[in-house]
Amino acid sequence: MARTRPHPKKYLRKLALRRPCVHGKPGLELRPYQVLLRPLVTEKGTHLSEHRNTYCFQVHPAANKIQIKAAVEEMYQVRVLEVRTQNRKGKRRRFRNIIGQMPSWKKAIVKVHPEDKIEFY
Repeated sequence: MARTRPHPKKYLRKLALRRPCVHGKPGLELRPYQVLLRPLVTEKGTHLSEHRNTYCFQVHPAANKIQIKAAVEEMYQVRVLEVRTQNRKGKRRRFRNIIGQMPSWKKAIVKVHPEDKIEFY
């Protein structure tokens, strides 16, 4: 039968003083204006908004689909049917002899109820 090694008294006192770690609710508490960073007005996004009633946004990387849906509904007073997200990798860029990389970002594609519209401009 294996025996445990002897522990010094100082180490035993430290173990006795340890408290279990107490965490709050998981995830970040983001407000709607922190979730939606900006609308993406591109040629493809404009086509989606005209034909499929779908809008694209750049969102906070830690935001989830539930937070994105709540933020769009609150800020634009529309009914959201579906949210799709993409994590986009930053592109490589060159400035003179230095090669750098643009930051990665998160994109959300939000489908809105057919009776609702979002006007960006």
